[in-house]
Amino acid sequence: MPFNTKNYTEPGGEKTVIGGELEFKEGARVIGLPSSITPAAFQPDSEATNVATLRGEFNTLLASLKAAGLMESESTAIGEGDEVIEEDENE
Repeated sequence: MPFNTKNYTEPGGEKTVIGGELEFKEGARVIGLPSSITPAAFQPDSEATNVATLRGEFNTLLASLKAAGLMESESTAIGEGDEVIEEDENE
């Protein structure tokens, strides 16, 4: 009966396939792995004293996350059961 493994290195060692779980133990290191994470722009700590200012700072943070590719820039459709919070025009 043949045995098929999920994780294997192809002949010649040029390619290793991970089809199962890859666990890194404490102290393990990965060398040469390119990073695809772009840090978001610096945003100083909030010194907001009112909701309107805090809202502006929060929206700046969201814009930074979107620009760095760490957050989708467009919303998805609201699904059934999702709560919609209406904005207060007086803020």
